[in-house]
Amino acid sequence: MKRFALAGNPNCGKTTLFNSLTGSSAYVGNWPGVTVEKKEGKYKKCKEPISIVDLPGIYSLSPYTSEEVISRNFIIDEKPDCVINVVDSTNLERNLYLTTQLLEIDVPVIIALNMMDAVRKSGDSIDPLLLEKEVGVPVVCISASKEEGLDELMDRAYEESLKKREATSVLLNSNLSHLINDIELSFKGLKVDNPLFHAIKLVENDEIEIKNHPQLLGVVDEFKKYFKDETFGSDLEAIVADSRYKHITSNFSKAKKKNNNEMAKTFSTSDKIDRVLTNKWLGIPIFLLLLFFIFHMTFSENLFFLGGLFTNIAPSFEGTFFEGLFWTSSGINSIGVVFANLLGSTTSWLTDVVQGWLSTSPQWVSGLITNGMLGGVFAVLSFLPQILLLFLFFSILEDSGYMARVAFILDRLFRRFGLTGRSLMPMIMGFGCSIPAMINTRTLSNDNEKIATIRVIPFFSCGAKLPILTAVAGGIIQQFGIGNADIITFSMYLLGMGVAIVSILLMRATIMRGAVPPFIMELPAYHLPQFKALMIHLWDKAKHFLKKAFTVILAFTIIIWFFSHFSFSWQYLEDVDIDKSILAGLGQLVTPLFTPLGFGSQLSSFSWVFVVAAFSGLIAKENVISTFGVLGACVAGSIIDVGGDGGIAAVATMIQGTGITIPALISFIAFNLLTIPCFAAVVTAKAELPKNKFVGTLVFWLATSYIVSSMIYLIGSWWWTSFIFLGAFGIGVFAIYLVNKHRDNKQRTAK
Repeated sequence: MKRFALAGNPNCGKTTLFNSLTGSSAYVGNWPGVTVEKKEGKYKKCKEPISIVDLPGIYSLSPYTSEEVISRNFIIDEKPDCVINVVDSTNLERNLYLTTQLLEIDVPVIIALNMMDAVRKSGDSIDPLLLEKEVGVPVVCISASKEEGLDELMDRAYEESLKKREATSVLLNSNLSHLINDIELSFKGLKVDNPLFHAIKLVENDEIEIKNHPQLLGVVDEFKKYFKDETFGSDLEAIVADSRYKHITSNFSKAKKKNNNEMAKTFSTSDKIDRVLTNKWLGIPIFLLLLFFIFHMTFSENLFFLGGLFTNIAPSFEGTFFEGLFWTSSGINSIGVVFANLLGSTTSWLTDVVQGWLSTSPQWVSGLITNGMLGGVFAVLSFLPQILLLFLFFSILEDSGYMARVAFILDRLFRRFGLTGRSLMPMIMGFGCSIPAMINTRTLSNDNEKIATIRVIPFFSCGAKLPILTAVAGGIIQQFGIGNADIITFSMYLLGMGVAIVSILLMRATIMRGAVPPFIMELPAYHLPQFKALMIHLWDKAKHFLKKAFTVILAFTIIIWFFSHFSFSWQYLEDVDIDKSILAGLGQLVTPLFTPLGFGSQLSSFSWVFVVAAFSGLIAKENVISTFGVLGACVAGSIIDVGGDGGIAAVATMIQGTGITIPALISFIAFNLLTIPCFAAVVTAKAELPKNKFVGTLVFWLATSYIVSSMIYLIGSWWWTSFIFLGAFGIGVFAIYLVNKHRDNKQRTAK
């Protein structure tokens, strides 16, 4: 099977093209760094199936970032049958810089001029035949988002893959041509593949080439003694870059014709939008308002804050299918609540059916299946619509180009905390899942920034923690009759971001002091996300969630049920005797440790259920609510309705059975939000962190969650304790100031 590689700059539409060609579930994000590792899929419309590899977005083949090394090594070592160079037609000159480097490798190359619809819309034009003549490789105009020109692109790429291509370089017409030719001959003598590419890289003082071929470096050094450029002196790397751009400007750029109409010289649509969204004063408030809108549309049971208008309407639907589905006496339900109610009605019906089937079965069989299996799985599954809706909103923000603007407007703020706007990208990915977010920290420029970012990524609540937030918030409303689910959930997300900022400040002021690296990024033009890509992303998330629900979570609910219904003497226990179970005994051992957090020894005889649920989240965060779903029936003394709002009902049962307070419930949410993440995320963190930083990271997560949760409970229960915490915080800040001042004085003295 032939293998083609997609190579191009960040935001050129490369991954969108990959999805359009393969139908793969690779994630499409409209900001640099989203594709950290190559992804592979199949294209089946050619004469034979083609394996297509999506390489990371890069600006060059120089080893400045891990993405560039990945792409370079793949093309050089794996020898794909053809490289499809995806070029953003709206930024032709900058994108063709990478093209000039790809042409220096002995591999078939074809240029895909992407976003041609945007070029036409601006009134500009590109002559593909002229560009093809100047570059020397095939050029095809496409629009990946609209799936235009893809068949022609793949047909021509297949034709090119059948041919052998020799490398060429735009530098062979420069003042360095003699030096490049001499070193190329030396590489040929060593029988090195792609000798022209390696020769040019050695001229650029490329780190990899110097390490692999130090014996040829003398030729370059000797050349420098007698060669001086008028502008750059003997800086050959700068001379090479300048020569590439000069050739692009004088030869390749003439294929593009600009619209000279006066109207075209005015601000573009993206520029006009940016004047508002990236405004110095409005940027951050708009971002926060957008976040609130997302949570309101996902979780609110009073969408328009007009509950009173529907008081007379709701009774008309009592006893019908619509009762509570679309609206209640409180108001119109949000989209997320409507879909959650629909799924809940289905799971409730299934529970009733299974319960009827098992009416003549032994009690332990009925309890295991109804409470143990369905109770746990359905309690988590009830939140699937809201999780997917939240993912959809965040995907639209990312794919439209808005998240790149958020990184830009927050860079100034982040720089004060010792990070750059680039750190925001993996943090935002943490809203979806901590694992790819941690992997994405490979794009960061130094270890301090990478360590700090990995440590705070779990504070950006992932989709697995969403059932905890929603269920506990719903339980608070149901039992205490106060608050709104969307406001509580939104506040917890803000709490996570706030704790992340404070944590970074403390780390950068103590153990991670140092200069902040520069941050340069390209702001892509706004565009409508590709519907197909969004649906692929959502389907991938749904499959992942369902797979976990019916494997890890199902297995764990059975284990929880088993240990909650057997004593240490392996005697089967009824629901009312759960306090004598193995699970109760183990939970009661550690329950006193959580007393300062509000869900410890101060609760009733069932206090240990909150501690056990929190510990179950170390395997998978969804297990927290599935554990409540299993134990809720035991606490209530009867089988609870796990359909509908099963997770909320389980939490409400726990509240009623334990007497836990609102501050303690908020503390419980915060602890699960901030503590050690799931096992898979812990393993990923260990792989991505530098040596000797993993254990410290685990301690950091545990200490942060314990301290913050204690503060929430104690201040929420006794407001005057806030002065104690403020005093302790002030003393800590002053101590840090004194220590840093002493270190700075010591360093100045040493100099």
